Amino acid sequence: MTNYFRGFGAVFYKETLHVRRDSATLFFSLFIPLIQMFVLGYGINTNIQQINTVVFNGDGRRESRELIDRLKNSDTFHIRTYVSSDRELNDEIIAGRARVGIKIPVDYSDRLLHKMSAQVLVLIDGSDSSVAGQAINVTTAIGLDESLRRVLVDRGQMAVDMRPKLLFNPDSRSPNFLLPGLTAILLLNVTTFLTAFAIVREKERGTLEQLFVTPVRPFGLLLGKLLPYFGIGFTELCLILTAMRFIFQVPIHGSVFLLAFLSLPYIFVSLSLGILISSKAGTQGEAMQLAFLTILPSVFFSGYIFPRETMPLFFRGLSYIVPYFINITRGIILRGAGIQHLWTDALALFIMGTLLLVIAARRFQNKVIMV
Repeated sequence: MTNYFRGFGAVFYKETLHVRRDSATLFFSLFIPLIQMFVLGYGINTNIQQINTVVFNGDGRRESRELIDRLKNSDTFHIRTYVSSDRELNDEIIAGRARVGIKIPVDYSDRLLHKMSAQVLVLIDGSDSSVAGQAINVTTAIGLDESLRRVLVDRGQMAVDMRPKLLFNPDSRSPNFLLPGLTAILLLNVTTFLTAFAIVREKERGTLEQLFVTPVRPFGLLLGKLLPYFGIGFTELCLILTAMRFIFQVPIHGSVFLLAFLSLPYIFVSLSLGILISSKAGTQGEAMQLAFLTILPSVFFSGYIFPRETMPLFFRGLSYIVPYFINITRGIILRGAGIQHLWTDALALFIMGTLLLVIAARRFQNKVIMV
């Protein structure tokens, strides 16, 4: 009877010794992702605040000053300077010193006092879409609220009172939204790069051909190479979750044990992807290029940056063939989802990892036959 996993124990022991002696690999795999997490977690804030704003107040009376005060109090706009002409207003925006320009006309107060509509020009720098979108939303909301206050002054209350309630992240904290998705990205980078170099390193040293002529079977070779890095990946996951919970104060609403369990097929997919890359690449430089070629689409199509629902139909279908773990991390950490909500994602990851590993094993089996 053929033992497809023959030689697994020996290769596993050899690779474990190599990883333990390679301090640079351990540092890269365990501490560099944590450093990246701290830098991105503290440095990135998705809540747009204090946008540099320039104001041209042609009116100057109480009503116009009240409008400017409302813009200041929204915490979205930072009034950087006041100008006295349209040219100065445009120059501030063109030079990049201000992202938003507010022009209040000379008849602003008069039109309001005579129950007429008063127009305020809001110039927005559209070179940054996120800043532009936030500026449009806030200025529109302030204008609408100011109009309603004046129209409904005798009514006492609004006819329709909409009261939105924000679920799962009521304070709109950036770490709560950013770090669960970042966990998946960091794990993908570390595990894929580690295993992508595993086989290539054997090729460059000339020891891969020696392994082919031993009784080691392809599956035994690949699993022996894969499992030590599997342990590193799981350790990295535990470190990231610990830092996320106790340093960044991100609450985990679901089961930590379920998150750890459903992380196993994702780590398996990432490692299998790295093994497949290493079976194709001839040098470490080529392995790095192939890893970037596969990792970048996985990041952009995973829903971490852009929602899948906004993608064209073709690319939305394409997104389902990349490792998608972000739905699991955000589901458990933010929404408190259970296994009944996420089992399809975990099953898809397991099938994906198995297919990648089988393809890599077939490639190595062909090489063994050629040797």
